Amino acid sequence: MSTSEDRIKLEPGWKEALRDEFAKPYMQELRAFLLREKAAGKVIYPPGPLIFNALNSTPLERVKVVIIGQDPYHGPGQAHGLCFSVQPGVPLPPSLQNIYKELKRDLNIDPPPHGCLQHWAEQGVLLLNTSLTVERGRAGSHSGIGWQQFTDRVIEVVSERRPHLVFLLWGSHAQSKQRLIDPAKHLILRSPHPSPLSAHRGYIGNGHFGRTNKYLVQHGMEPIDWRLPEDPGALVQREPTGQPA
Repeated sequence: MSTSEDRIKLEPGWKEALRDEFAKPYMQELRAFLLREKAAGKVIYPPGPLIFNALNSTPLERVKVVIIGQDPYHGPGQAHGLCFSVQPGVPLPPSLQNIYKELKRDLNIDPPPHGCLQHWAEQGVLLLNTSLTVERGRAGSHSGIGWQQFTDRVIEVVSERRPHLVFLLWGSHAQSKQRLIDPAKHLILRSPHPSPLSAHRGYIGNGHFGRTNKYLVQHGMEPIDWRLPEDPGALVQREPTGQPA
């Protein structure tokens, strides 16, 4: 393993599965780009130790469900490496409010007073953004620097190596990743995005949370406890997790 790869602190199953990806030139270029941006004084979210939080919170061998987002929130204190999730104490983004509305409608689960979805991740819900970093105040600013290639490979790996997963593809961006998923092995559920612009065109009423658990039980797996603790406590700041910078 190269010195560069030695620096990558990542959950062992993911690290083994993605070892070749980290060695490719595009990942070296991505790391160099982030170093240059930080040297120029730009603020990058999420904090470096949390860039790979989705992979470290949901080990490859434990993945049951995959939810695909686009890029991290670009406001201070929001992003912590899980799609749709914000750190404790941060106001709920509109899309997450609609996710909670559907959870209440589908499973009669009351929303918690926070937007931290870490509890889902630790049960096997891979909360994967397709770009893992963003510049402060500039949505989508890192969508073309190489992350898409990396996270496409993550989706391929989890589709190849895990049986009977549920992929929740909300909105056109997530649905564009369906080509990476083996439909003969997994359940793919599609709906509009939970954004206020589209939630009432079919996200609210999609029943995805209940359908996910029904499928998992049918295949001998524990269902996801979609309830979130009232007090998530302070977000655990993990060791640096393979941040390219």
